[in-house]
Amino acid sequence: MPELFASPIGNADFVLRHANGDFRAHAIAETGSEPIAVVLAFDQLFEQRATAALRLWRAATGAVPGPDLAALPPARRDRLLFALRALDGRLEDASYRDIACGLFGDDAIPESHWRHHDLRDRTVRLVRYGVSMMQGEYRHLLLYPFRGRQ
Repeated sequence: MPELFASPIGNADFVLRHANGDFRAHAIAETGSEPIAVVLAFDQLFEQRATAALRLWRAATGAVPGPDLAALPPARRDRLLFALRALDGRLEDASYRDIACGLFGDDAIPESHWRHHDLRDRTVRLVRYGVSMMQGEYRHLLLYPFRGRQ
């Protein structure tokens, strides 16, 4: 039998913890000894919900569940972290140069030609991205990578 542990996070919400990933679930009723059923909304995210249910079934039966397709890739996660740090700097009225020094280190920032350096452009883009998230686009993270299917 697989190692699958339930950790409650609310009245009926819980996380099933498995060595290969966590599964969030919501209990509709007490199950007792009856088999557990999965209820899926028949909407635009049905395919992703069915894939998640299949991963849960694999984990519950001892098979390897496979990759979590909704997990943020490391490069995307790093960009989000940089954008939020850049936004913090901008909200503190730091210059782009100061923000870039904080993000990339003093050694990466040239003394001359700063206005035409690629790290300045990258810093400006990160600040803009951070500002757009602050103004409401952070909600897109909730549906990553399916944000076009709302």
